[in-house]
Amino acid sequence: MRTSSSTTRNTPKSMPGGQEAQDAIALLTEDHENVKQMFEQFEGLGDRAHATKKKLAMQICTELSKHATAEEEIFYPAVRAATKKNEDLVDEATVEHASAKDLIAQIMEMEATEELFDAKVKVLSEMIEHHVEEEENEMFPKARDAGLDLEALGQQIAERKAQITV
Repeated sequence: MRTSSSTTRNTPKSMPGGQEAQDAIALLTEDHENVKQMFEQFEGLGDRAHATKKKLAMQICTELSKHATAEEEIFYPAVRAATKKNEDLVDEATVEHASAKDLIAQIMEMEATEELFDAKVKVLSEMIEHHVEEEENEMFPKARDAGLDLEALGQQIAERKAQITV
């Protein structure tokens, strides 16, 4: 949970719908944590929980799709434009997104009873874990250092995610 100080700069701004505005990095990190929790929940399900697994896998895939689209359309271009030093990080992240999207599409087309369903969700989880680590430890600090308007980017990302249907 975010704490706010008495300065205006750190006070959360209200967004339409009653939500507090978050900076882009806080918003993306929150997405990472939410998906991580869903993957952990999936891992804890038994072999016979097919309906629950399918429903949870669809939630995971939907959230990842919205997150990736917003990153690719808004956050990555801003990070790339901020400094040439970020180009390789953005390129790698974009390639990782493409691989994840391929796997997401496969999972969304499958039934939970199919042979490789659990394995594909597990591999997606591992791919996302690696991707998140790179973003949070490398890209996000560089984005902060670049002086981007993270509040404005956060609002744009939140608005874009709300528009996306999967």
